[in-house]
Amino acid sequence: MTGAYIDNGYVYAVARIRGAELKLLNQNAMEQLIQAKHATEVLRLLSEKGWGEDGKSTSPEDVLSAEREKTWALVEELVPEKEIFDVFLLPNDYNNLKAAIKESLMEFDYPGIYISEATISPELIRKAVKERNYSALPDSMQEVAREAHEVFLHTGDGQLCDILVDRACLDAVLKAGQESGDEFIAMYAELSVASADIKIAVRAALTGKDREFLKKALAECETLDINALTNAALQGREAICSYLAATDYAEAVEELKKSTTAFERWCDNLVIRRMKQELYNSFGLGPVAAYILARENEIKSVRIILSGKQNGFPEDVIRERVRETYV
Repeated sequence: MTGAYIDNGYVYAVARIRGAELKLLNQNAMEQLIQAKHATEVLRLLSEKGWGEDGKSTSPEDVLSAEREKTWALVEELVPEKEIFDVFLLPNDYNNLKAAIKESLMEFDYPGIYISEATISPELIRKAVKERNYSALPDSMQEVAREAHEVFLHTGDGQLCDILVDRACLDAVLKAGQESGDEFIAMYAELSVASADIKIAVRAALTGKDREFLKKALAECETLDINALTNAALQGREAICSYLAATDYAEAVEELKKSTTAFERWCDNLVIRRMKQELYNSFGLGPVAAYILARENEIKSVRIILSGKQNGFPEDVIRERVRETYV
């Protein structure tokens, strides 16, 4: 696909996205949800805003799933080359792979553990793992599927299985971003991998993981020196903060010192802030990609609010965890 086509071929798609953006939840709408007395009221308010599907279950998970399906239905309608946005769906593929591997040792099938919005049919992954027919999977997934499945079958080590699959996922996301031909998508992929690496390093420092663990878990990216991050993780959380202070993620240090949750929120908010330039872009894939992320971001925030209400968290605690809005 040429740059000229990317720049000029999506004028209609961007115009449709501008209309869809009017339905996104803004900060005031999010605050209204936070101030709701309980989860049932949150769902009622969301229903008034068009969330969920008429005549179908209004359980929190069904409502959120319906919104994600609406997002991808619109994207598929506007952009025939859906694979351009694989970078956003690849994590679902690898989550489905982990689910299939773990289900392979269960006595019964558990189809509800799979995510439908993905680049590969969950049933294909499930069948390939069950039959150990790894060649049925995409080339990039075959080796990790074989290795992780064998590890799990012979050792029952679910954590090592997850590490192997998660690392392969990070590599796939970065590659997809770099090959997308779109600056915004490439930025998103880089930030996703870098933030995942930092979270892995912090958890490794807190739990005393060794160099071999970090070698398996951390993925290469352009904005972090993985060797330096590994050495810092082996020394502890403070060393990680000292290393990050000299990187593009210096602003995250204070959030990381508060908690991993605060750092994750900072990462998501950074993407949202960088996305906002796409609100003024009339061409290319950027506005469509930004809309997909905006929807994922608001679904994540609504999930946080619903969970907070169900668990009786105070409004201030919920508010601290909710992400910034795109509009």
